[in-house]
Amino acid sequence: MANTYTQIHIQFVFAVKHRNGLIYSSFKDELYQYISGIIQNHDHKVLAINGMPDHIHILIGMRPTQSISDLLQDIKGSSSKWINEKKFLKVKFEWQEGYGAFSYSKSNVNAVINYIKNQEEHHKVKTFQEEYLKLLDVFKIEFDERYIFKNPI
Repeated sequence: MANTYTQIHIQFVFAVKHRNGLIYSSFKDELYQYISGIIQNHDHKVLAINGMPDHIHILIGMRPTQSISDLLQDIKGSSSKWINEKKFLKVKFEWQEGYGAFSYSKSNVNAVINYIKNQEEHHKVKTFQEEYLKLLDVFKIEFDERYIFKNPI
């Protein structure tokens, strides 16, 4: 699109179905590369990607050529299919329904990148559910408790 200039930074957060810790270190880096490829194929820019065995954070520079829901549908659908085809697990892999999408100004991008890179440190003191609820609170997002990612049973 000629004469279209944007600066859109979005952090996506989503979890493994039932919050099972199925993203093993043995294939985590390959998964992140695969997801990064999906994002880049849609002409967006991956700024950071990391997570824990039960969830993932991705910060991108997003172009206005695609909806967030279409991008996330492709990321989640293609990556779960890829994990299952590669047979990394003895069980079927699925992402939980839903996601969080949080926008940031350019001045916050470096802090968000550092936050995503240091997920392991953050989760030594805060659960995923606590982290997610804090994001919803900081961004003043109203939510229904029934649809919040729950801690595994």
